Amino acid sequence: MSQTVFDDPGEKVRLNDISADPPKGMTRDKAEKRFAALGKELFDLQDAMFGAKVHSVVVVLQGRDGAGKDGTIKHVVGCLNPRGVSVSSFGVPTAEERDHDFLWRVHRHAPRLGEFAIFNRSHYEDVLVVRVHKLAPKKLWQERIGHIADFEELLAEHGTIVLKYFLHITKDEQEQRLLEREVEPATAWKLNPNDWKERDYWDAYTAAYENAISRTAARHAPWTIVPANSKWYRNFVIAESIVDALRDHKRNWETTLKEMGKARRSELDAYRAQRASRKDATK
Repeated sequence: MSQTVFDDPGEKVRLNDISADPPKGMTRDKAEKRFAALGKELFDLQDAMFGAKVHSVVVVLQGRDGAGKDGTIKHVVGCLNPRGVSVSSFGVPTAEERDHDFLWRVHRHAPRLGEFAIFNRSHYEDVLVVRVHKLAPKKLWQERIGHIADFEELLAEHGTIVLKYFLHITKDEQEQRLLEREVEPATAWKLNPNDWKERDYWDAYTAAYENAISRTAARHAPWTIVPANSKWYRNFVIAESIVDALRDHKRNWETTLKEMGKARRSELDAYRAQRASRKDATK
């Protein structure tokens, strides 16, 4: 694959040096065939995790306007059983949210063991938008990056698999997608003048993303830069990345499920023996 993974704190990130296009030799047909197989495997892995309840998953989706966060949720998250999935979007904080620390509104959406939580934008907005538009002092948003790293470490220590994705598109691709929304009735509802206004801060957002990714990348919370100019390749990369991360735990979950099965059978045998004993006593 052609994605770049950052899992070492402090490693330099240069988004302009990373391609936003699929690698040579990768075709839509190849990617979609492999995506179909990954979708089935992802469903089965989720099922095992849901039953074992020793891990949970947080999927963080970040990217510029039009990068495809909603599309990723539709296609990749669509492979999951909705029984164990929640999707949360984090926009401008509400009055109640502003009365708490900046992570309060995020932590309350962390997944229970066995479940997935998808963050469509996330706690990173408070070190991106806030930085670019100077909504808070530099000292404050710099400290927040450290709090974010600590928060993700806390989640990981308690069994959460933290997976973070930056959907990487070029400025030209973004412009094309925003223009398409104007002519497509099905997507016109997404029109927002702010999407065009934010393009004026392209370089500032690039610097903000590079800083946040570099300072919060970790083995327990890696960042994957996803080439997202082609939607079909974006979906494939993210699906494969999630499956790869969950495969490492499959044996553990299967062992846990077997032990749970033995315990349940023992309970059932004990119940049947007790029931039979009561029947004999009434004869």
